[in-house]
Amino acid sequence: MGKTKKGWMLLFASLMTIFLLAGCNSESSGSSSDGDSKGKGDKIVVGFSQIGAESGWRTAETDSIKDTLGNDPQFELKFSDAQQKQENQIKALRSFIAQKVDLIALAPVVESGWETVLKEAKNADIPVILLDRGINVKDETLYTSFIGSDFITEGENAAKELINLMGKDSKVNIVELQGTVGASAANDRMAGFAKEIKGNANYKIIKSQTGDFTRTKGKEVMEAFLKSDGDNIDAVYAHNDDMALGAIQAIEEYGLKPGEDIKVVSVDGIKDIFKAVIAGKANIIIECNPLLGPQLAQAAKDLKAGKEIERWIKTDEEVFVGKEAAEKALSSRQY
Repeated sequence: MGKTKKGWMLLFASLMTIFLLAGCNSESSGSSSDGDSKGKGDKIVVGFSQIGAESGWRTAETDSIKDTLGNDPQFELKFSDAQQKQENQIKALRSFIAQKVDLIALAPVVESGWETVLKEAKNADIPVILLDRGINVKDETLYTSFIGSDFITEGENAAKELINLMGKDSKVNIVELQGTVGASAANDRMAGFAKEIKGNANYKIIKSQTGDFTRTKGKEVMEAFLKSDGDNIDAVYAHNDDMALGAIQAIEEYGLKPGEDIKVVSVDGIKDIFKAVIAGKANIIIECNPLLGPQLAQAAKDLKAGKEIERWIKTDEEVFVGKEAAEKALSSRQY
């Protein structure tokens, strides 16, 4: 009986040892799995809501962000193309919030109407960085930073260079091709330009209408301007290159020489507008740099590390006037 009891005790001890070992193995396996999850969690997940692909500049911005974040193992990029619609962007932001991304990058199609969705992001502790366009919100803590240009300065520089080109004493009638209605780039470029020419009574904006930042619409609006005031137009100021290139087509089809009969001032700096200046069909380029990928990546890394980032991270930009300046710059253009 004693031997039997001793046997049972040995069997019990053996079973306990097996269970304990199994438990250790299970813990080890769970640890490894947790390690894999943690490895994924170490990636900075960025949700990027882009306006669309309405211009060469916009495509260059998208490519810069995709290339920079997509080729960096520290990042996972979730991309959404809004096709020029704010409702699509709001839907994308809510999707990013539901997916618990680490950071939202937003290129806003218009300035207003963002409070509700940005409050949702803030409540979820997800920082938002604005790209290339600003927004109007009462609570500016709803976004962490803005990466982009000073659009008002761009408008001012466009006016200054036009006055330098044509002479402050010349009488100049200007038509303006505005960007998308409600977009900060359009509002500020218009305001900066108007402010700068306000002090010169010889310079007048006789027509101003949206071309929606597209080449097709820019051509269409310029055709209408020429039809009503063709003989009175001395210069066209376009809020972006695609509209300027559309205007150049319209001017040529009207029978005038763009760059000579009608001076052309444009903002952005894509390769096609440099080629137009070299060909003598445009005159002034105000650069707006779309290559924001590296700055966005650095800002995301800094936030992940608990660092403070600048409220406005400005891009470096230049002004190009005339054929020689355009020729010198064209070979180094990335977009």
